[in-house]
Amino acid sequence: MERVDVAIVGAGAAGLSLAHRLDRMLPGRSVVMVETPETGLRPPERTWCFWEKAAGEWDAAVNHRWHALSVVGPDGTAWRSHLHPLVYKMVRSRDFEALVRSGLRKTRTLRWTVTDIVDGPDGAVLRLRGAEGAERELAAGLVFDSRPLPEFPADGVTLLQHFRGWFVRTDRPRFDASAAVLMDLRVPQPERGVAFGYVLPFDARTALVEYTEFTRAVLDDEGYDAALRDYTGRLLELGVFTVTGTEQGVIPMTSARLPARVGRRVFRIGAAGGATRPATGYTFSGVQRQTRQIAAALAAGRLPVRCPAHRGRHLFMDAVLLRGLDDGVVDGAEFFATLFRNNSLPRLLRFLDGKTTPLEEVAIGTRTPVASMSAALWAQIRAARHRGGSMRR
Repeated sequence: MERVDVAIVGAGAAGLSLAHRLDRMLPGRSVVMVETPETGLRPPERTWCFWEKAAGEWDAAVNHRWHALSVVGPDGTAWRSHLHPLVYKMVRSRDFEALVRSGLRKTRTLRWTVTDIVDGPDGAVLRLRGAEGAERELAAGLVFDSRPLPEFPADGVTLLQHFRGWFVRTDRPRFDASAAVLMDLRVPQPERGVAFGYVLPFDARTALVEYTEFTRAVLDDEGYDAALRDYTGRLLELGVFTVTGTEQGVIPMTSARLPARVGRRVFRIGAAGGATRPATGYTFSGVQRQTRQIAAALAAGRLPVRCPAHRGRHLFMDAVLLRGLDDGVVDGAEFFATLFRNNSLPRLLRFLDGKTTPLEEVAIGTRTPVASMSAALWAQIRAARHRGGSMRR
């Protein structure tokens, strides 16, 4: 049986980011990335957006960037803000993958499907299936598994950020390419949760236009297309346009505890390991923080037992919001409109990246719908007490 020091399962953002860091920080260690050859099991091509200061380590893969963002409230009021010193960036998954793979020096890729991971005291064994049905095993000192969870723990609220986007080209200039539209809350709202439009303009005639919901259940194809037709027609008034491509996805947003360590030698990374910010669904920046900490721990000779992508107090605040949206005590559209109307956008982005102080966070909290958020807070506290009592029984 072949043995390696580290096995990374999956070659999405988390797997590739960790491979990139370990390839540079663990000289002399053997690292393999195990990626399924089955097309149906691989995630579709997608875009990842994030914000950071002007220069960043992935700039060579950045497809587009914006120096300003806008938000449109339910009544049509728009707020626009420059982001300096931050920049909003978009990376296409194919460009990110190509950049990372081109820079790997030692890390190998094995194209097998992982069917099981057997944990052990000094390592783990990966059971693999090949494209033609052949089977083999691979032993690894450490395993980092980025595969999506089949379901989420019941100890929290889980909403789905589900969306479909059209890459469009209009017959005449329709877009303001200087600013991306982060949330357009004029779309019809669900009874619980929130829905919004999202526009990434590349130039005056081309853009990615998405319809997004934070709710418990996804829509069918007709539901997404009907919502996009309404958004591009009635609200954006795009006129004649051509759809040149589509993007669709589902991002779980959960307040449930997602332990990163799931065995003596097995760890989860990426969304399965808690890299997704529960209240927004943004994952790419969390993946970078998480994999940076893991690589630093291993380089120092330590197991990466505490490498959180987000701080505990931020996760608690997110849990309160998810509880309020799911219970229907928080009007999602009004909450986000109030949040953006009353707070500096650069400060909000720093908050979402976990870089604000507690004092700043109190100031942000007092500029949200206080009554409904207080009701959500008490609902979250009651739910936590109920879980604690159930566990004690």
